[in-house]
Amino acid sequence: MQLSASQLGNHLQRGLKSLYTLYGDEPLLIQEAADAIRAAARVQGFTERSSYTVAGAHFDWSEVLAAGGSLSLFADRQILELRIPSGKPGKDGSVALQRLAEQAQGNDSMLTIVMLPRLDKATRASAWFSALDGYGVTLPVEPVERQALPQWIAQRLSKQGQRVRGGEEGQRTLQFFADRVEGNLLAAHQEIQKLSLLYPAGELGFEQIESAVLNVARFDVFKLSEAVLAGQPARVQRMLDGLQAEGEAEVLVHWALSEDIRALKRVKDAMAQGRPLPMALREQRVWGVKEQLFERVLPRLGEAQLADLLRAAHDVDGIVKGLKQPDWPQDGWYALHRLAQSLCCLCMPLARIRGNNLAH
Repeated sequence: MQLSASQLGNHLQRGLKSLYTLYGDEPLLIQEAADAIRAAARVQGFTERSSYTVAGAHFDWSEVLAAGGSLSLFADRQILELRIPSGKPGKDGSVALQRLAEQAQGNDSMLTIVMLPRLDKATRASAWFSALDGYGVTLPVEPVERQALPQWIAQRLSKQGQRVRGGEEGQRTLQFFADRVEGNLLAAHQEIQKLSLLYPAGELGFEQIESAVLNVARFDVFKLSEAVLAGQPARVQRMLDGLQAEGEAEVLVHWALSEDIRALKRVKDAMAQGRPLPMALREQRVWGVKEQLFERVLPRLGEAQLADLLRAAHDVDGIVKGLKQPDWPQDGWYALHRLAQSLCCLCMPLARIRGNNLAH
């Protein structure tokens, strides 16, 4: 049975199951979900806890299976926690997890919590994961995306009795806060907690948050790609500056940008040959958030624009490898900024373009 993170609280109030599987790449949210399950378990008399971390190909699963299969009328009820950081239990682990899931049934003295990273579709279809899902509760822990981050911050502030001012100033404050902590949810949580130590409950002004919240944002090239395709030039600028400051390799940033340009060109060519857009996207393995972005952007991109972008990506490829190109900045990061913003401007939503034109 699958639950969303937002459903966990109500689920635990109705009763505790014997097996939970948490998976996702956001450590803070995984930890909070596990803490909520542990708290509910303590109320029901689970006082002992054993923890195992699967590390390496030679992990001994026998102790885990022995713990998971223990039944006692007299011993304290126990929590068994199993962490698999790689998300790949291996052949022996696959068999062991299926047995562990079966053992959890009817074992009221043992609560099992399995913690995993984000899993791809093939892994979620595996026999061992299907057993965990079939015999217990699985909880995918999704990251907080940038557009949802201001509201997430506001909710966290509310829990500690604080809030930003209303209206446009409050929205500006939350956006500023989100810019400072994007991509680093654990640090965001710590910055929110810091505000409760610095200021009393009640309303927080922009100046208070500006002076207190550190710039702890962390970026990756895949989120940069989404920002470019979403037509968010200010965010793209900030992310590129952050990636450069973090020491990210120029060639990796170029690869992400050029791969998007090539994918846009391939899908456009397929559409020109008569394939419907959804089919062309599937053939080029464009899924999820990018699929939605491609669907919005592609009808507005012409063949000449995509050809120019491909030539630009080729030029920047040489620059980041140390070659000089006429009419281009010779610094690799400057060239990446120019390439990213060129694509970003073409992807900018029409409403924003009209708004910019009106402003001028």
